[in-house]
Amino acid sequence: MAKHRPNPFRWLMPFFVALLTGAAQAQEVDLELVLAVDVSRSMDIDEQELQRQGYVAGFRHPDVLRAIADGMTGRIGVTYVEWAGPGSRYVIAPWTVIDGPASAEAFAAALSGAPIQRLHGTSISDGLAFAAERFADSPFTSPRRVIDISGDGPNNMGGPVLPARDAVLAKGIVINGLPIMIKAADSLYSIRDLDRYYAGCVIGGPGAFIIPVQSIQEIAEAIRRKLVLEIASARPRLMFAAESMNAEPADCLIGERLRRMWIYQ
Repeated sequence: MAKHRPNPFRWLMPFFVALLTGAAQAQEVDLELVLAVDVSRSMDIDEQELQRQGYVAGFRHPDVLRAIADGMTGRIGVTYVEWAGPGSRYVIAPWTVIDGPASAEAFAAALSGAPIQRLHGTSISDGLAFAAERFADSPFTSPRRVIDISGDGPNNMGGPVLPARDAVLAKGIVINGLPIMIKAADSLYSIRDLDRYYAGCVIGGPGAFIIPVQSIQEIAEAIRRKLVLEIASARPRLMFAAESMNAEPADCLIGERLRRMWIYQ
């Protein structure tokens, strides 16, 4: 009788089963989108509320729903996080598939019902790192992964923004920006040319763009336009990272310098 030889690779079987099961369970979508929203105290509470309601209205808007429906699969995966200083970042709405009006309304309702936090500090670097980590938790697979980050000031706490941005881009993740310039002035928390700062120091990847917001009245429309462009993968004639190189380079450490000046005054 022939001896039964033990399979030397039997210990790998559970790994392959788990791998295949995970792949089978991952839902294909056209886009995985992390909405990373600044809730630092430099923003007034009314600005924060308008920003939140801009996303609520955006996912209810026919243009956004049409952009989703026109994709190859007709669905996207999205999660909404808020960030401020180092360690102050939270998931407000977990990964959700949006494939039509019902799921979009459920996501919008979840955002609308969540309390608005006001936290200390502005660490874009920490916000980007946290947003990038969310893709490891994603139950989806897609050809495009995008972080959409909004904020009203430069990085002034935590690690410098450029290494954090480059680490995200190295993973094949695109970063788009929504610089909020309602209080566009040079101060401890803000700078006049925040749009140039975002273009030169924050965004990156193929087709990366920013949509600056210069008044409260522009918030909802800017968010809607940005969502449509990200979902449709269009290339808007706004400000791209490559185009910003033709202008004077942005000072990517301006936030840290302003904070040190304030501390040692």
